[in-house]
Amino acid sequence: MIKINNLTKKFGKNISLDNVNIEFNKSDYIALMGANGAGKTTLVRSILGYYHPDSGSVEINGLDPIKDRVEVLNNISFVPQLPPPIKLSISELMEYISKSTGVDKGQIEYFSNEMKLDIKANINKSFFTLSGGMKQKLLIAISLARKSKIIIYDEPTANLDPKARDDFYRLLKDNQEDKTLLFITHRLEEVQDIVNREVYMDLGKIVSDKAIII
Repeated sequence: MIKINNLTKKFGKNISLDNVNIEFNKSDYIALMGANGAGKTTLVRSILGYYHPDSGSVEINGLDPIKDRVEVLNNISFVPQLPPPIKLSISELMEYISKSTGVDKGQIEYFSNEMKLDIKANINKSFFTLSGGMKQKLLIAISLARKSKIIIYDEPTANLDPKARDDFYRLLKDNQEDKTLLFITHRLEEVQDIVNREVYMDLGKIVSDKAIII
């Protein structure tokens, strides 16, 4: 589903991605790991079409995430480590997501409740004013409600308490349709019961890529 060929990305003299070759396929649940500066975020932003490569290519189901950006992003859900500064109320945000992606608002509410986020009690609150944990729960709920074939989570549990983390991983296990799930994480112990592949990066290169039996 994601094919990366000879991908190089530079920022000035710094090489963030150095001729990277890797594929992420349907039913791959990947832990993407490495020290800060290893190239993980640059790789993900290249997949999302945020960065233009200096050389090489990225294909999402055969599409270019830059040239075919709208179609590509229709098939990807992304939950960042730091929630964006959205000023819409929860009600307005759900309406926007529903109209722009066709997601059933009832599904967002369902997954929010499963994450122990009371949508109805907070429906008129601004997303921007919610606690970090509440923002993360809502973004996770939206990602699951969209039923995307590719979901990318960047340190998704950083703002979650232990119970919310358990709820999150339970929902992932309960919704393991044929999809590609990519975690950027420093907490392998949290995802090791879910992932079936561990990828390590260092200095802009893939240094290890191994399958895990779960």
